[in-house]
Amino acid sequence: MKKLTTKQKRFAEEYVKCGNATQAAINAGYSIKTAHSIATENLQKPAVKSYIDAVSKHISKKTIMDAQEALELLTGIARGEIKETVFVSTGTDVYEKQKEADLKTRITAIREIMKRYPLTDPMIKEQLRKLKAEADLAEYKANMLANPEKLNDKTIIVDDIPNEGD
Repeated sequence: MKKLTTKQKRFAEEYVKCGNATQAAINAGYSIKTAHSIATENLQKPAVKSYIDAVSKHISKKTIMDAQEALELLTGIARGEIKETVFVSTGTDVYEKQKEADLKTRITAIREIMKRYPLTDPMIKEQLRKLKAEADLAEYKANMLANPEKLNDKTIIVDDIPNEGD
């Protein structure tokens, strides 16, 4: 491959940044009068085109999440290691609080992870079933606490149900 001049390299880097060949030529130090023709010429040179492709590829590797990074993020959510910011109102004040993802979100993350692995282990299936049941129960409790008017004398209070260890 033919070596690029310093200006050609700068042109290619500027072109990747702004997407406008004439402006990239100006930013790279070419004359405003000749910028358009130089830009057209540079974009036709195989060495410049190859360099633009290499720079673009390098940038997309840095900016686009790969599968490994996605799995790591999902794992952090599932384990409760990644916190989200919520705003809590006390009636007179609003403050910021960091909290773990709720159980449903964590289960969704686990499901997304498990889609990538064969689910042959019956123990894992049971653990996921238990986690889903716990999430459903927690959601039911939250709904009942948020809407006490829905409670009546026929409603079973969830706290009255014994847990496995009781």
